[in-house]
Amino acid sequence: MAKENKSAYAQAGVNIDNKMAALTAIKEMVASTKTQSVIGGIGSFGGLHKVPQGSDEILVASTDGVGTKLKVAALMNKHDTVGQDIVNHCVNDILVQGAKPLFFMDYVGAAKFDAAQFKQIVAGLCKACRENGMALLGGETAEMPGLYPAGEYDLVGTIVGHVSKKGLITGKSIRAGDMIIGFPSGGLQTNGYSLARRVIFDLCQLSWRDKLPGTNQTFGEALLAVHRSFLKPVSKLLERGVKISGMAHITGGGFPDNIPRVLPKVCNAEIDRSSWDVPTIFKFIERQGKVDHDEMYRVFNMGIGFVVIIPKNDLTRATNILKAQHQPYHIIGTIRKGTGVVTYKA
Repeated sequence: MAKENKSAYAQAGVNIDNKMAALTAIKEMVASTKTQSVIGGIGSFGGLHKVPQGSDEILVASTDGVGTKLKVAALMNKHDTVGQDIVNHCVNDILVQGAKPLFFMDYVGAAKFDAAQFKQIVAGLCKACRENGMALLGGETAEMPGLYPAGEYDLVGTIVGHVSKKGLITGKSIRAGDMIIGFPSGGLQTNGYSLARRVIFDLCQLSWRDKLPGTNQTFGEALLAVHRSFLKPVSKLLERGVKISGMAHITGGGFPDNIPRVLPKVCNAEIDRSSWDVPTIFKFIERQGKVDHDEMYRVFNMGIGFVVIIPKNDLTRATNILKAQHQPYHIIGTIRKGTGVVTYKA
């Protein structure tokens, strides 16, 4: 029998195909809970729910976790950034549909409650909530010895935002010829850490204190770089009347799993991978971990944290607005006729 050829991410303990298969398997169960107020179904970045009593507003909700980035925070005993990570991640998820945040709630589970650690986490949550103009309503703190390793914890958040029916962005208006703008990420954001840790700490036997070659950062600093919120630049584009056809938050699954979530089935997103400089941390992981190039783009964001798709005739106006806001961007591709997938420019 031939030996199974596992991907680098699968060897690190994460199987993206299993995740996608599991999502497909639960769609029918989730659909059975649908009420008349629910819009759309499972698979979007944020869930949509009408506001009762004939309001024109739609509630948009999303929930997510920081994942194994928390193991790096525990290793460094630095917990003041992970709260920002989960808030900004959730903000970006509902931003994809044009929604602005209303409030946020968190969950922190640990083997033993550590007041100093918890204070750092909440400080990060509050900082990001203020920056995104929303309230932190509260949450849940659970102490469960035996479930979590000593000194480690889990951090999960839920966001609720709103958008008018007219302002809802679904991707249905995406057409061949539209342009794809990418906003730079701050680093790994909150995805791919199982593979990153395996390469850096296990295969290379490095410490978080070691310098990332070619930079002034330690590996710890590079790995804990805060997940950025893209609310301000996107809001400015919308306020100035730029027509946004669709958006995608580049999270778990990278380019090939996230961009198709907003693509019509008759369009492809052709990405020019030479249109931006891939940050050093990704190059290190790919080279030292001997990770296939295409797999890198499915596991990591590769330096592009958020994608905005606009008609070509709006491109100059959009880029002028972004320049005036000092928002870095890259024109990373074009929408082509196709079958609803991501392709890469030769």
